[in-house]
Amino acid sequence: MEFCFVTNPIQVSSKLRILLIRMFGGKIDKNVIMRPRVRIKFPWNLEIGNNCWIGEGVWIHNQDKVYIGNNTVISQEAFITTGSHDHYKTMDLITKPVRIGSGVWITSRAMILLGVSIADNAIITPNSVVHRNIEKAGIYCGNPAVLIKERKITD
Repeated sequence: MEFCFVTNPIQVSSKLRILLIRMFGGKIDKNVIMRPRVRIKFPWNLEIGNNCWIGEGVWIHNQDKVYIGNNTVISQEAFITTGSHDHYKTMDLITKPVRIGSGVWITSRAMILLGVSIADNAIITPNSVVHRNIEKAGIYCGNPAVLIKERKITD
């Protein structure tokens, strides 16, 4: 099912992909575009707000909840994960939800790790790794991602 309708590189309609994700319990609001090759581990753990764009090859490995606010862009081949392992003791699976605010831009190949909350209007630059909470209206870069500049958001 996933290959035929969700990750298929042939241009299957974004509306069809979204319909199938909704059928499996995903909550996706209006005007969401989901490009080809998007991977979603557990659709029922996904919630996306209005007017979002999920780029080609994005991988949402959501063993726990992933919340994406309104007017947010997740660019090509970004990776969002809610799981890891207790590498200090038992190697048991650990999961924590990820929250991505409204007006956020997660750029190409950025990696968002479990338990992270990204506040509204933040930008995560290409290839950055986010493993701590991100404040609103900042541009973050690197591994680990650090604030490099404030954004001036006008209403």
